[in-house]
Amino acid sequence: SKIDFILFCTQSPDYFLPTTACILQDKLGLSKSIGALDFNLGCSGFVYGLTLAKGLIATGVAKNILLVTAETYTKFLDKNDKSNRTIFGDGAAVTIVEKDESKQDFQFSVGTDGSGFSNLIVENGGSRNSLEKPKLFMKGPKIFTFALENIPAVIKETLDKNRLKMEDIDLFVFHQASSYMLNYLRELCKIPEEKFFLDMKDIGNTVSASIPIALKLATQKNIIKESFKVMVVGFGVGYSWAAGILEF
Repeated sequence: SKIDFILFCTQSPDYFLPTTACILQDKLGLSKSIGALDFNLGCSGFVYGLTLAKGLIATGVAKNILLVTAETYTKFLDKNDKSNRTIFGDGAAVTIVEKDESKQDFQFSVGTDGSGFSNLIVENGGSRNSLEKPKLFMKGPKIFTFALENIPAVIKETLDKNRLKMEDIDLFVFHQASSYMLNYLRELCKIPEEKFFLDMKDIGNTVSASIPIALKLATQKNIIKESFKVMVVGFGVGYSWAAGILEF
């Protein structure tokens, strides 16, 4: 009953229209006086959602925000696409975002480079092309190169904004893209293995849901402890990326 805004991040909505967040408001029996919107982002979606929620709270528009990140990418995958079918999984996460005066107010960093839009794309199903069954196309090496070129910089930018150093961060939780990519990034960024969370063997890459799912798993395994500073980093389709720091 305290929820006064729904943010729904998805690239695989129930319908072309209406907004899935509006449907969710009704399904949950929430007040008709709340705000509800979808936003179309992939692997960076959770961190972007946190920045949007922070803005809504800071401006007094909302106090208790339901941030939903949900994807069913498998419906975009061709049955004969042996490469991408081994990477992606379907998943969803729900996060309550509210103001807490006892926690430090950390700053976020975001970035965009639309020049790489065609390297991870579902070309059909929108207004530009036909409404035939959509299929996902991905140039893995291009995505890999994009991550290597941008993620170290956004980590440094986020640390600088918050006047912190690498050693001040207790745990790094990246978008769970692939084990190979994440281990490569960890070494490139010189992050100690014990400060880096990676667990996707059972669910794969769940796009915008991957970071909150990883946070839940890390909490359940007692890896994240009270007062931990956790850096979350999302990156991928768009190209789009975002990073921020959460205090537990």
